[in-house]
Amino acid sequence: MGDDSEWMKLPIEQKCEHKLWKARLNGYEEALKLFQRIDDEKSPEWSKYLGLIKKIVTDSNAVAQLKGLEAVLAYVENAHVAGRTTGEVVSGVVCKVFNQPKARAKELGLEICMMYIEIEKAEAVQEELLKGLDNKNPKIIVMCIETIRKALSEFGSKIVTLKPIVKVLPKLFESREKAVRDEARLLAVEMYRWIRDALRPPLQNINSVQFKELEEEWVKLPPSAPKQTRFLRSQQDLKTKFEQAASSDGVDGDEDEEAPPQVDAYELLEAVEILSKLPKDFYEKIEAKKWQERKEALEALEVLVKNPKIEAGDYGDVVRALKKVIGKDTNVMLVAAAAKCVVGLATGLRKKFGTYACLVVPTILEKFKEKKPNVVQALQEAIDAVFLTTTLQNISEDVLAVMDNKNPSIKQQSSLFLSRSFRHCSPSTLPKSLLKPFCAALLKQINDSAPEVRDAAFEALATALKVVGEKAVNPFLADVDKLKLDRIKECAEKIELAGGKKVAGAEKKDVKSATKTAPVAEAPPAKPAAPPKKAPVVKAGGPPKKGKVAGGAGAKGKKAAVETKDVVETELSDEACEEKASAVLPASCMQLLGSSNWKERLASMEEFQKAVEQMEKNEMPCQALVRMLAKKPGWKETNFQVMQMKLHIVGLIAVKGNFSKTSALVVLECLVDKIGDVKCGIKSKEALTAIGEACSLPWTAENVVSMAFAQKNPKNQAETLSWLANAMKEFGFSGINVKAFINNVKTALGATNPAVRTSAIALLGVMYLYMGTPLRMFFEDEKPALLTQIDAEFEKMQGQTPPAPFRGSIKKGGQDESEEAEEPDDEGGNDVMDLLPRSDIGEKITSDMVSKMSDKNWKIRKEGLDEVATVINEAKFIQPNIGELPIALKARLGDSNKILLQQTLTILQQIATAMGPNIKQHVKNLGILIITVLGDSKSNVRAAALATLNAWVEQTGMKEWLEGEELSEELKKENPFLRQEVLGWLAEKLPTLRTVPPDLMLCVPHLYSCLEDRNGDVRKKAQEALPTFMMHLGYEKMFKATSKLKTASKDQVVSLLEKARTNMPAKPAAPVKAAASKPAGSVKAAPASAKPQLSPACDESEECVPDSSKPDPKKAKPAGAAAKGKGVIGKKAPIKSNAKEEEDKSGPIFTHVPNGKEQRIKEEKGLKVLKWNFTTPRDEYIEQLKTQMSSCSAKWLQDELFHLDFQHHIKALTAMIEHLEDEKDATISCLDLILKWFTLRFFDTNTSVLMKALEYLKMLFTMLSRENYHLNEHEASSFIPYLVLKVGESKDVVRKDVRVLLSMMCKVYPASKVFTFLMDGTKSKNSKQRAECLEELGCLIESYGMHVCQPTAAKALKEIAVHIGDRDNSVRNAALNTVVVAYNACGDQVFKLIGNLSEKEMSMLEERIKRSAKKPAAAPVKQVEEKPQRSQGGNPNVSLMRRPPLEEVPSKLNQSRSQNVHPEQSSPSIPREFQLDLDMIENDHTRVSEMPDLVQHKLDELLEPVLIPEPKIRAVSPHFDDMHNSIASTINFVISQVASGDINTSIQALAQIDEVLRQEDKAEAMSGHIDQFLIATFMQLRLIYSTHMADERLDKDDIVKLYSCIIGNMISLFQMEMLAREASMGVLKDLMHGLITLMLDSRVEDLEDGQQLIRSVNLLVVKVLEKSDQTNILSALLVLLQDSLLATASSPKFSELVMKCLWRMVRLLPESVNNINLDRILLDIHNFMKIFPKDKLKQLKSDIPLRTLKTLLHTLCRLTGPKILDHMTMIENKNESELETHLRRVVKHSMDQTSSKSDRETEKGANGMDEMASKSKVSDILAEIFKKIGSKENTKEGLTELYEYKQKYSDADIDPFLKNTSQFFQSYVERGLRMIELEREGKGRVQSSSSGISPQSADTFVPSSTATAPSIPTNGEEVKPAVYLERLKILRQRHGLENNSKQQEERSHLTSLLSKPSAPTVASSTDMLHSKLSQLKESREHYHQESNQSHTQSSSTTSSVTNLDDLKKRLERIKSNRK
Repeated sequence: MGDDSEWMKLPIEQKCEHKLWKARLNGYEEALKLFQRIDDEKSPEWSKYLGLIKKIVTDSNAVAQLKGLEAVLAYVENAHVAGRTTGEVVSGVVCKVFNQPKARAKELGLEICMMYIEIEKAEAVQEELLKGLDNKNPKIIVMCIETIRKALSEFGSKIVTLKPIVKVLPKLFESREKAVRDEARLLAVEMYRWIRDALRPPLQNINSVQFKELEEEWVKLPPSAPKQTRFLRSQQDLKTKFEQAASSDGVDGDEDEEAPPQVDAYELLEAVEILSKLPKDFYEKIEAKKWQERKEALEALEVLVKNPKIEAGDYGDVVRALKKVIGKDTNVMLVAAAAKCVVGLATGLRKKFGTYACLVVPTILEKFKEKKPNVVQALQEAIDAVFLTTTLQNISEDVLAVMDNKNPSIKQQSSLFLSRSFRHCSPSTLPKSLLKPFCAALLKQINDSAPEVRDAAFEALATALKVVGEKAVNPFLADVDKLKLDRIKECAEKIELAGGKKVAGAEKKDVKSATKTAPVAEAPPAKPAAPPKKAPVVKAGGPPKKGKVAGGAGAKGKKAAVETKDVVETELSDEACEEKASAVLPASCMQLLGSSNWKERLASMEEFQKAVEQMEKNEMPCQALVRMLAKKPGWKETNFQVMQMKLHIVGLIAVKGNFSKTSALVVLECLVDKIGDVKCGIKSKEALTAIGEACSLPWTAENVVSMAFAQKNPKNQAETLSWLANAMKEFGFSGINVKAFINNVKTALGATNPAVRTSAIALLGVMYLYMGTPLRMFFEDEKPALLTQIDAEFEKMQGQTPPAPFRGSIKKGGQDESEEAEEPDDEGGNDVMDLLPRSDIGEKITSDMVSKMSDKNWKIRKEGLDEVATVINEAKFIQPNIGELPIALKARLGDSNKILLQQTLTILQQIATAMGPNIKQHVKNLGILIITVLGDSKSNVRAAALATLNAWVEQTGMKEWLEGEELSEELKKENPFLRQEVLGWLAEKLPTLRTVPPDLMLCVPHLYSCLEDRNGDVRKKAQEALPTFMMHLGYEKMFKATSKLKTASKDQVVSLLEKARTNMPAKPAAPVKAAASKPAGSVKAAPASAKPQLSPACDESEECVPDSSKPDPKKAKPAGAAAKGKGVIGKKAPIKSNAKEEEDKSGPIFTHVPNGKEQRIKEEKGLKVLKWNFTTPRDEYIEQLKTQMSSCSAKWLQDELFHLDFQHHIKALTAMIEHLEDEKDATISCLDLILKWFTLRFFDTNTSVLMKALEYLKMLFTMLSRENYHLNEHEASSFIPYLVLKVGESKDVVRKDVRVLLSMMCKVYPASKVFTFLMDGTKSKNSKQRAECLEELGCLIESYGMHVCQPTAAKALKEIAVHIGDRDNSVRNAALNTVVVAYNACGDQVFKLIGNLSEKEMSMLEERIKRSAKKPAAAPVKQVEEKPQRSQGGNPNVSLMRRPPLEEVPSKLNQSRSQNVHPEQSSPSIPREFQLDLDMIENDHTRVSEMPDLVQHKLDELLEPVLIPEPKIRAVSPHFDDMHNSIASTINFVISQVASGDINTSIQALAQIDEVLRQEDKAEAMSGHIDQFLIATFMQLRLIYSTHMADERLDKDDIVKLYSCIIGNMISLFQMEMLAREASMGVLKDLMHGLITLMLDSRVEDLEDGQQLIRSVNLLVVKVLEKSDQTNILSALLVLLQDSLLATASSPKFSELVMKCLWRMVRLLPESVNNINLDRILLDIHNFMKIFPKDKLKQLKSDIPLRTLKTLLHTLCRLTGPKILDHMTMIENKNESELETHLRRVVKHSMDQTSSKSDRETEKGANGMDEMASKSKVSDILAEIFKKIGSKENTKEGLTELYEYKQKYSDADIDPFLKNTSQFFQSYVERGLRMIELEREGKGRVQSSSSGISPQSADTFVPSSTATAPSIPTNGEEVKPAVYLERLKILRQRHGLENNSKQQEERSHLTSLLSKPSAPTVASSTDMLHSKLSQLKESREHYHQESNQSHTQSSSTTSSVTNLDDLKKRLERIKSNRK
């Protein structure tokens, strides 16, 4: 007992977890009591046991477990939090309770599951139970089935989802355990109770015996529908209702009401994919000549389409093939077979087949000409099946087209098809607009000569009558005689609709109720609203669709009754009229009506009026009274007073009585006759308005206008039109039959009377308000002058909203508005659009045009599109029949050529406008694809797609787009561009809709996934769309949809739902009739008018900003206008503020709080507040910052800073910029908070805010630097890491500013600490950030030396060097540049510091160091000079940073100056005065900027410093396009997997890339990733070679498969020249190495498919050689050959294969020589010959390398001739190899052989001279002489030889040698020759030529022997005055002091010399820069060589001094001119 007493003292929850079972048992008992005792379901006690419930269920002790289960049941029943435990507890029940032997335990387990279902956790329970069905223990399976069965039995099929159960049911019937099979049978029986025959198809494949048993059980079941017996907690109201129903007598009625919805078997089935199962030769066979083959193809297809549910796919080709068979096959048996296939496809695909419906319907209808019954039957089945997949609206045009066919069979079958189709319709799906054309066509057929056609037409009309009711059809049957009308009604009674007898009964009930309500409405006039109250009762009896008809009939009130009466009112005789009138009028009145005395007639009229005023409505005989008014003298009354009275009485009768159209016709003509009368016109118009109100304006207007224009009185015509214009405004445009009087308006426009024309134009203006721009189309043919007047009137109306109607049906009662608002909208809108003359362009869309559009050549495709656009433009308005155009355009919407894609979108936009509302039928097959284009990566394409989409929606409305699964399928695609565009579009459109299809719910799961999308824009758009979805679907539905989400996701989504709930916009109010009647075209008028109304409202108060929350019927705006309106509101609202606020804003914005900053730092260190460290800012950080800033910033500023709208942030920043200088101390005191706020802005996507923020930060750091303030650690760590993030920004302008900030940071924070933050930045995933950080690190090392590296130089450099192997080119370059900077600072020691690098990386680094051309010794002195814009101290560029305009202008002169600092310091012999003056001139930018026309930017290039360090050149990586970030990241990820060590991962990645490469439209996405992909590929090849092939455990088949994938991908890649050419030289070299190694691998030959593999590699190598960039591949092969010959371990076979490749390249040279960068190839050959001189090559075992080289050079020489010698510009020292000698020898040899004239002039005139081939010796001599002149040592000797040569050969022409050189050089040569001449003749003294010597000699004449030093500063040479002379000349030219023509020539010549490219194409930007630098280097060397030679030639120092003095004077002159 001692032990017991210990645990007895423990609390209940601890007992429940005790190790002793007795303790646990006791704990469970006490817990059970406690759970039963707690009343409050939300008590905190429940939460204590949350973690224990699962443990209790799974208790190992059976006794304890049993009691525990009771406790758990009580817990689940009573605890509010129990739902959280569902998954784990039910899982425990399934695994640990259902296998117990005790029945009680199982019962409790089952009851626990049921209780969880009751507390709304059915899905989770069902999921666990279905998992239990996979358990190996049959006991568990049986119990799981039993639990599911019981749940279904009690809760019903609405709660228990049957689809997942149906999937597993067949598997349960196959179980070996009898108990499982028996339980499965019981479950199947229970399921059959709920879903009946829908269960049959899924169970068709089970054992036939079992199925038979099931059927026997099913037969025994009662026919009545089952009822739910147990209810969820949320269904308690339903439970009460059931209980009440059970106790009352109305059980049967309720049964009908609450019967569960019929489950569609289709929904329970699994879709089968059939396209891949089609025979490979299907398309060939179906077009074969032999009918047997065609039959085989159809039979194969028929078998596949028998699957009851088919998976969606592209069935376009299959349908087109079937269409061809149905339409053109002569074998009727095959036609029937094809029709059966169509049935199968349509049935299996259902709504997804709707896309293809328009393709087959016309063909099937046309084929009804066949007489054979079996064919007709098959076609009927086919068209009926197709109809169920689409809507009648979509195929209406096709059906109407064949209704006029001459063939009676076609007419008959079309009518029968309509009859069958109508049965599936409802009044809403068969509106008047659709019914009208069908009735018109059918009415023609009831008079047809063929009896079968007549019968079919009667049946169709009768069906329509049955579906929509007599009221809707009667207007179209007005002209049908009584016999035929009776026959239609008789047929209607026999017809049963799709719903069966029950529906027919409901229809009868509706008809009865309609007929009953009409007389009731007529009898009591005072209660027009009474009848509608009956409508809901009618609805309850039958389906909702019938309720609308009944309600419509009854709800019309007075107007409905009047109209019903009008139909039956007959014309009365004069006697009858007189009799009726005398009964209601005084006798004296009747007697005096015809009196000859006008006063008596007037008195009679007054009595008449009094009598009418006193009459009751139903007592008034309207027709009799108006006829009495017509009694002689009647309407020819001469006294105007009597006439006015008559007209007034007519109006009174119309208003007060039941005025019929019969009565109206009596008086209308006289009213029109008097309308133009000066005295009676007003009364006449009032009477007409009253008649319009009584008989409807459309009817009145039609009659009045036709009567007015039947007369010839222009005054009447003008006034009639004027009245009509006014009446339209009063009544609205609803139902107006424009067609009825449009011709009369045209007549009026052509009238000679100006008043008639003016009235007509005014009327058109009013009509324009309602009809919009389509109205103008009717008057296109009018005279230009008249059109101008019409346009002017339309212009006046532009932007106006039609006034709200206040007469007519609007006034009669509001109840019918909501029900009937949509009908006039459709009818009115369609009427207007139907009036437009439309042409059929189907025949113009020729097959040739369609084939052009699908051509492989994009130019031909463009031609096809152009032709289509022309056809549409010419037609203006088109019919829906556009032939094969939809299919062709569909293909073009996926065109890889973006220009053609945009053109296609433009055409679709044109089609929408031209076709109007009929475009609806193309929404599913064409429209949805427009949405797909919204996923394009190009923003301009997306914008075009959105414009097209809106153009379509404007015509179709949103219903068609939201119906079906198509939209949800688009949202499902994980394309960020597509998602954000679609969600943005929906967010804009949904608030304008009153109702949406239920299919919108399908989009909700994808909307939720968008809320968690990686892309910020997608998340933002999803959040914006959330309230708009909720306004239609409701919070409850959307909340319920979150149950399928993961817990973490659900919490986030639910919080967003709660937030959206508060912002949910109200649904737009029911449209006013006038507005409703407005067609689509007139919508444009609304936004413009909405804008002026909004503006004043916003001026009044700021509260109008959240305008979206108000219900506004005018919200139906197009996108542009909506956005515009929003902008106006957003802009205007904040402007308005009162005086007090203005005063508040005038104070300081920041307040200095003593010790505030220190206190904040202390709190953060003590963890009292959140440490400012996050990846993305969370709400708590923002709230914390807001709280901290409240004490030190102005209230208004804080509101602006933390506003959600970015425009407020810009305002705040503007204020901060203005106050910065005035509030320095306060700003510094809260600097930590300011910097933290800016880190938040770094996470914004708005560029304008970002740019403003950076502008402020630059000013802030400049101020801090000026104040000598230094950031503390707290401030730096809160700001710098986030600033470093922005250095990787995609926008250049942002990156530039961030780098400026980083450079400024070093003035307020130690550079070594900035270095640490930048090192952290290099670890980012963003390659741009890594590259920029590495560049910054290089700049810091350059500026501050190696001691800046933290923690040590070795660690820092090791981390930097890691990035040399980065995948990204720009990162590699940046890393190399930084290491080169370090090398320049510390020399070879850098190799020790960076540690071990791979061979490839080390070679890259050595090459870069070599190219940098800098000596380590010079580096320390030049630390500040290399990067002038980043220099420290007093650099003038620091001040420029605060002056954006000047900052933008790069100063190349400044760079030049900084480059020349070192030479001047190292050469004290150079007079300093030149530098001082020139520097002052160069640095004074303000002066230069005052003379903009004199600034020659090209000339600045002359002074570009030679020593631009090579490492700073960064090639722009082509795949860093902002628009492709997401695609690029995906591709990068896939490519990274290619090099995976796991074979399957690699194969999957290769398969994905192969899919991209094989699709032409997607392949371009690989652009920019080619090198990366190739690197990954040859890394995989090396991995296979070194690892996989040696691994015995691996299956060799897998290796072969991997090889096949790699080779297949490569072949696909290298078939596309555009992509293949992107491969760089280094990558191609490695690739070729890998491929050749693979070919030589003996292990591959041993594989099963080894030989085939090697053949594939061979083919691939050929592709690589042919398709790659020819320069790159040639270079690669040369380098590869060089490496293979150097490597001792290399196989001779390897070198041989490389040489074979080179030979093949030699064969390709004739075609590719013009595309090759010869300079680069010659450089590679030079490098090769440098390592392998001819002697060394001869020593090799084989002579093939030497022969290969010779052949290559010989071929190049043969193809290019002597010009080849010009392409050696990239070779720095030509003497290092025998290349030049060899080339000259080959050129000379070829010249000798040909012995014919040749033009040897080259691009630079290097060795060119127009000479005959026979004089080649002469040209060689001259070339040698000029070489001497160009050399430093032999210039004098060269000039002497040239002089002697000219003396000897006086006719020798040396111009070709001089013409391409600079003017300076030419003048130098001429002066030299003249001086020699003077010396020899002794006629004068030698003059110094130093002032005329050219410091710039042409590259062409540089002898190779002198090209030793790479640059001026590093070779130790002195800088001569000639350098400054050159700079002086340029400055003089810049300031206009030497602008003569000669200098202009020199300038242009120099510029062209420098800018001329060295080869037709340069392989990459790096190569191009490298070649240009080498040119600049050589030219700069000759600067100095010629300067030196000028000094050598000067005879005395005095002349030099003279020249120096001269220079000084000239400089002084420049200065004085500038002043």
